[in-house]
Amino acid sequence: AFGKQTQSCASAPKLNRKFHNSIAMKALVFHAPGKVSVDTVPDPTIQKPDDVILRVTSTAICGSDLHIYNGFLPQTRPMTLGHEFMGIVEETGSGVTKLQRGDRVVVPFPIACGACFFCQHDLPGHCEHSNPEKYGPEGGLLDEKGGALFGYTDLYGGYDGGQAQFVRVPYANNGPRKVQSDFADEQLLFL
Repeated sequence: AFGKQTQSCASAPKLNRKFHNSIAMKALVFHAPGKVSVDTVPDPTIQKPDDVILRVTSTAICGSDLHIYNGFLPQTRPMTLGHEFMGIVEETGSGVTKLQRGDRVVVPFPIACGACFFCQHDLPGHCEHSNPEKYGPEGGLLDEKGGALFGYTDLYGGYDGGQAQFVRVPYANNGPRKVQSDFADEQLLFL
């Protein structure tokens, strides 16, 4: 991780989101090399049965974020950055069996299904299912990347990251890890 800078989002609104049709949140959005801003963006939504929506309580800036910021990794559309985050589960999809609303979790950088060959062999960064548009074994310059990563360009799945008040976490039965409440976010975020 790049330093120990955390942004507490604990003051993020605690909404019963199911009854709010048009909610907006704040997020750190990449627009172009050297240009990021805190923008008002739509809240994430449950898109698949095994998704959760997480209210982010802490997030961090990583040196990998600088690769995007400096233009070393191409990104042509605005995207919420951030792959080091944790928070409280606010909503669960109908297929989520390992988490429930109110659970406190830390979320790993790779997005992994938990069922493919690579996930079954403890290689979640190579998940065959989380990055279907750009996945491939050769690792080409602009194609054939590994599994998806939060907030790390369209080359790695195009999933918005956790430098936001809320974030959609796919494959929630596999990725997020429940944490005990007797630890501060800062003690857990950099694990």
